[in-house]
This record gives sequence, structure tokens and C-alpha cells, in this order.
Amino acid sequence: MRGWVTVTVATDEPERRFAAGSVVYLDDLACEIAQSRLNGTRVALRLDGCTDRTQAESLRGSWLYVDVGDEGPMDPDEFYDHQLVGLDVQVEGRSVGAISEVLHLPGQEVLAVDLASGRQVLVPFVKPIVPVVDLSARMVEVVAMEGLLDDAD
Repeated sequence: MRGWVTVTVATDEPERRFAAGSVVYLDDLACEIAQSRLNGTRVALRLDGCTDRTQAESLRGSWLYVDVGDEGPMDPDEFYDHQLVGLDVQVEGRSVGAISEVLHLPGQEVLAVDLASGRQVLVPFVKPIVPVVDLSARMVEVVAMEGLLDDAD
């Protein structure tokens, strides 16, 4: 109604990402958020230039993106997927592969690691198993655990 659109939220920081004055992208079109109302896993937005129901309906099914640039999450122990993909995975100081994807499963995040052997393994992204994430060195450290990366040589 009156140009408001409902968005399913896929961020841990909706109040930051969808604050009035923030810019979001619908494909390549930049849109400024005029107002927002948070409601659990959804947010209602009124975008500048979207003033009626017809315009809002035309956006149904669209993907909305936010350009986070070089800024990171507010919590220093959280990372964006694009910061992790491509990082070197090391076990006891030796490189065993690289992160190819971050999977967001119901219980926790999991790192898909492409090993040098050509095999892919899934590593739970929890501090006891991945104690070090060093973005400046472009690497993560995985604790040596029997059965997790056995054929990583």
C-alpha cells in the first residue's frame, strides 16, 4: 500500500542495512530507503520514487542488494561470505585447500573447502574448529582433527 514493499531479510543487521537514508540496489538501480519498519524476519520499506501499489507490485520477486564495500560486520568475530571465499585453509601451518563457499545451515555456518586432492569437505565454522580467521593474511586455520581433512595431502 502507498508504495511500501515487504522484504525477506537475509542479514544479521537489518536495522543498520535498512535504515532511512541507506541505499539499496534492485538489479543495477540504486534506491534510497525513505522509511523502514522491522518485523521479525521481514522488513517493510518505502523506497524513494516508489509511491503507489502498482510500482510496489512491479518489484515483486526482485532481489534487493546492499553494497557493503570494505566495511565489515559490527561484531569482529563475524564475517561476510565474500570475505571468506577464496581464503587459504591451513592445518598446522600447511596449506590444504581454499574456501569455495559458505553454507548457511539451520544449526550453524559451514565452510566448503576445496582440497588440493580435488575433493571437497565441509568444515563447521565454529571457533573450536576454526580458531583463526586472518583476512589480511588471506587465510583461516583449521584444527587438525582425525577424519576431517585426512586426505588433504
